[in-house]
Amino acid sequence: MAEQRELTGDPLLAGFYNVRDAARLLGIDSTARLRGWLTGWPNARAGPIVQRQFVDTSTVSFLDLMELRFIDYFRAQKVPLQTLRRAADKARLHWETTHPFALSKSKYITDRRKIFAQSAEEQKDTITWDLATNQLEMWEALESAIARGVEFSPSTDLAERWRPKGSEFPDVIVDPHYAFGHPVIGSRAVPTSAIFSLYKAECGKSDQIAKWFNVTVEHVNQAVQFEIELSA
Repeated sequence: MAEQRELTGDPLLAGFYNVRDAARLLGIDSTARLRGWLTGWPNARAGPIVQRQFVDTSTVSFLDLMELRFIDYFRAQKVPLQTLRRAADKARLHWETTHPFALSKSKYITDRRKIFAQSAEEQKDTITWDLATNQLEMWEALESAIARGVEFSPSTDLAERWRPKGSEFPDVIVDPHYAFGHPVIGSRAVPTSAIFSLYKAECGKSDQIAKWFNVTVEHVNQAVQFEIELSA
């Protein structure tokens, strides 16, 4: 088994989001869907898929967010929730980590594929079985898409930073060490929401806002457009 990858350090650096924040960052229009992945479906006697970092609260951590992103990608490929839940349980045991879907693609793609194949077989899930056993190129493309824009810790292999809009807004990052994990920009890690709020109040005076926050005009423009897209 791999070495233990438990979450250590200051819990204030874990990232804090409510479900609405998480849905907005992930571009998911249903908070109910996220709540199910996080807390389960009691009426259906089905448990959650994500083992949340902050138990008994409604708070979503950065690693929870990365797992939700993984789940969303696989649900788009019609992977059933039962298979995802079984795969998550197996992977947590196999790698001794609470967040196996937030692990580096480059190091775990083969094992993760095997775990999904095993889970699909146990669930009699032909869709995921075919995806995991017969369509290697699709699987690799899917894993690559999930890993895009994510930086992983060299010591734990877990996600530690994310560029949610990639090349479109390359300077906007989500890092739990800054602004409790909410999007920031520039060397001073200014929250994009703060820039956008002032931009609206000052009627679009980008150059003045750049001076106030000690960022570039380009950073102001990126932050504003990023927030507009998130709200769309």
